[in-house]
Amino acid sequence: MALHHHSDDPWRVRVDDEDGTPCGAGVLLDDRHVLTCAHVVRYAQGATGGVRISSVACRPEWSATARVAPGTWVHENGTQRGDVALLELDEPSGCGTRTKLWKAPIAGGTVRVYGFPRAEPFGMGTDARLAGSGGRQGEWGLLKRVRTGDPWIERGYSGAGVMALGGAFDGRVIGIVVADFVDGDAKAAWMLPTETVLTYLPRIGELDCADGDPTDELGRDRGELRDAEVLGDPLRLALTQELTRLLDSGRPGTIVVGTGGTTAVGDSWLVRLVRTADPATRATVTDAELTGAPGDTVLGLGAIDAAYDAHGRSVADVSGYLARRFGLPGGDAPEVAWQLLRRRPPACLVVGGVDRAEDPHALVRDLLGELADRARSRGLRLVLGFEGAPPEGLAHDVSLDPEPIRGVTVTGVSAARAQGVVVLLAAEEDAAAALEQEWGVRFFAAPRLPPRAAPRLRVRLTVARTTEPNPELTAVHDRAVAARAALARYDRDLRRLITTHQDLSSTLELHRVRAARYFGDEDRRLADLHAPATRTLHTIPIDLTTARQAVDRYVSEVNRRIEEG
Repeated sequence: MALHHHSDDPWRVRVDDEDGTPCGAGVLLDDRHVLTCAHVVRYAQGATGGVRISSVACRPEWSATARVAPGTWVHENGTQRGDVALLELDEPSGCGTRTKLWKAPIAGGTVRVYGFPRAEPFGMGTDARLAGSGGRQGEWGLLKRVRTGDPWIERGYSGAGVMALGGAFDGRVIGIVVADFVDGDAKAAWMLPTETVLTYLPRIGELDCADGDPTDELGRDRGELRDAEVLGDPLRLALTQELTRLLDSGRPGTIVVGTGGTTAVGDSWLVRLVRTADPATRATVTDAELTGAPGDTVLGLGAIDAAYDAHGRSVADVSGYLARRFGLPGGDAPEVAWQLLRRRPPACLVVGGVDRAEDPHALVRDLLGELADRARSRGLRLVLGFEGAPPEGLAHDVSLDPEPIRGVTVTGVSAARAQGVVVLLAAEEDAAAALEQEWGVRFFAAPRLPPRAAPRLRVRLTVARTTEPNPELTAVHDRAVAARAALARYDRDLRRLITTHQDLSSTLELHRVRAARYFGDEDRRLADLHAPATRTLHTIPIDLTTARQAVDRYVSEVNRRIEEG
């Protein structure tokens, strides 16, 4: 009897009709089960009434008839929903392989799919980029082509396993292809993430063919949006809309969220928002629920990579979940933080109930504090939820504290006036963030960008204006004025560094030109002084004190040589 040999990725199989005509692709989970698209099975059965599975990665090749396992057909034609089926082989394949479907973030990274286009019935692989959500509704993640001119996903790729290339999940199947899109040079495709597949087909988990931690471990119930409870309350609605805008903006940084306190907001609004992005919850929510929700209250599929409830959890529990969710090697909390800060693409992470953890001080000290402090510089988007006040000194870029702004006892500002100054503040915060992104990261000891105040002020303005006149409107106005003043100081201090850098660069170039005119470009003594001066002006972080000293040495030597000459 011939030995069974596997080439790369033995889970790759082709779905044919009974005559052997290729209709699509599938993932061989074990000797008896194949995951594919429901529409591929319909296509195959429509031709002859039967389905056949053929190997493409085994020697000797094998082929077997198959049928849909009871209760595993999910297809809503004409929508971006479902489209999965689990096939049972009539005879074991004899392959002896077991394939795990991995729960993994789908917001970014490179993947490979192997399908069966008409021109190549033996199969062809192509690479794609994970691009997150394909739209506000639906359950499909978007795939975009990596290089123009490469083979692209077309009919015959449906049902193919989506395999991660590089990164922590390298070589693992994280979903299946469900559809392609071609419009001239515009080419894309869609995939169904593992978590959505498992929601429709829990039997795959029973077969021990799934692994990894889920996106959503936030809150005590599972898979509910609770729209009426959240969106019917002005404060919860305002908090939801602000956090949605912040996350949709793509701006990195740490957002500190107050979820409890005297307002009795609880964590319901944060839980609901996270679940609008969760692949598993999306399979239990209708498109009408998503599209019917108010603007800025629904995130795109996969917008949040991980969400965890720290209530009663140890530091090891939280860091262990993060390590498993992102496929990291693990280790103690500081090591997990180090790995997350260097992950590419940077993660979007939510941790709720931080101050209700088993040891909140240790959780912040060993894990979350390091992430918060370096989130913006590393591209990480971090949301930390507290039922009480966050610890003093915790670095953050935005605070969404739901508590009223106190300290004013008189009413003197209208809602329109308060809104006007908050609008100005928001525009200035955007401009300051852009300036910081371009220049602030270049200088040693640069001024620190003040946290954004406009998001919280917009929340409080929304609530306060419902009972105008309200003393809090004056407080909102005064906080916005103070925040604008802080931004103006930041802008002035940073532009002073920029001007100094430009002046030093101009001075260095001016004297280089003078020196070349007198002594030529090859003067070794001057070159030995010019090179370090140039390096100090271009090596980040730029120390302007050191740079000034280096430039002055060069300028002095040029002047001395010219005077002597």
